[in-house]
Amino acid sequence: MSTFIPEDKHQQVLGTCVDVPEESPSFPLPLKMVGISGKTVWVRLADNKGGHIPFNARILVSLEAHRRGIHMSRIEQAISSLYDREFISLPAYGKLLGDHIIKTQNARYLSLELTGHLPFIQQAPVSRLNSIDSIEVSYKAVIEKNKTGETLKTQVGAGVHHLTACPCTLSYNEVLFDRYNDPWPQATHSQRSKTRLLVSPPDDGQLPAYRDLTDILAAVLHISQDLLKRPDETELVLKAHKSPQFAEDTVREVARAAGKKFKDTLPPETQIQVHSLSLESIHIHDVECSLDTKLGDILSTLAASQQE
Repeated sequence: MSTFIPEDKHQQVLGTCVDVPEESPSFPLPLKMVGISGKTVWVRLADNKGGHIPFNARILVSLEAHRRGIHMSRIEQAISSLYDREFISLPAYGKLLGDHIIKTQNARYLSLELTGHLPFIQQAPVSRLNSIDSIEVSYKAVIEKNKTGETLKTQVGAGVHHLTACPCTLSYNEVLFDRYNDPWPQATHSQRSKTRLLVSPPDDGQLPAYRDLTDILAAVLHISQDLLKRPDETELVLKAHKSPQFAEDTVREVARAAGKKFKDTLPPETQIQVHSLSLESIHIHDVECSLDTKLGDILSTLAASQQE
């Protein structure tokens, strides 16, 4: 590739000019977070037959008071250096990328977030056709360095779209039309919802697989599918109406299922978060619901409910 200015001239200038990010700032205050967002990184995953999958990255590091700026290009260099490598999982990629960046930036703090989608193949209940859908996945790592060493906190998450039917209207119509013993559910409004499960164990070596998270979500939610024939649609609608759910129900049931799934594999101090967004059909507003607790608290509630 030809250049306007000879390369040896560029090297000469680099050897003599000031490294501006290492200059002293005009007002020396430390900065907690500075970095890049909206960056697409391409990750080569083994379970994708070695193919690259795009993820959105948000990468932030701390900056000490005596330094004017971070070395932005070094973040991009770290990303580029991993492009051809194959990784067993997204967390494996994220951890190595985070280690590279915090070292090259000489920072004491790093926050790295990766979000994207993985294939999620579902079989329709009647036609048995495969619906090629996707799950939203995330990975987050926070590295902090201090005098005693380094701490690493990590989190994985998965989210799905699903169908909810309002139990309040359904119950009202049972009374209104005197249909208590009707085997078919009464009319009610339904909506598309999105629910995410986030898990953060104390040790990053204990991070569950994304398949574990989707198994939990699928066990208690009526998951949406793109490819549905009319009989398939009927089955999904009936399923949602026979087990109607508030947003509050979805969050609690996901937590319950997570407790059952992880009771023997993750420690009680594991952080469990569930977030649900319901795009209400008959209201202009949406409905949100969140839960943030420890696995131990979920297990205590499970034990108490079994004794009742």
